[in-house]
Amino acid sequence: MFGIDDAIAAGLKVLDKFIPDPAEKAKAESELRSTLLAWDQGQMAVNAAEAANASVFTSGWRPSIGWICSAALGYQYVVTPLLMWGAQIVGHPLPVPPRLDDSLWELMFGMLGMGGLRTFEKIKGVTK
Repeated sequence: MFGIDDAIAAGLKVLDKFIPDPAEKAKAESELRSTLLAWDQGQMAVNAAEAANASVFTSGWRPSIGWICSAALGYQYVVTPLLMWGAQIVGHPLPVPPRLDDSLWELMFGMLGMGGLRTFEKIKGVTK
């Protein structure tokens, strides 16, 4: 994963090439860290504002991805097979319902992986 520490390390490599004076380099490093921290805090403020919004369309956009994925998986792997099975039992020709893409599993595993990373962060005490 690429994180803020990696960004700082990359910036410091650039500083090493262009600023030979140790005092100037320390000042530039401090400014770089302050700038990156300000960007990070700004994004955290945006996230908090989104989460606090009363509109589900603003505060719920992240959960909505989970809802849509769950609904799509339920449709493709529960509802559609049951409809087809029921149509076979009654002997009624049912038009084949549309199938969704099989890449839904990739989306679900990605979301589960992100949830696992969040749990790992909480266990390690990185987040509250």
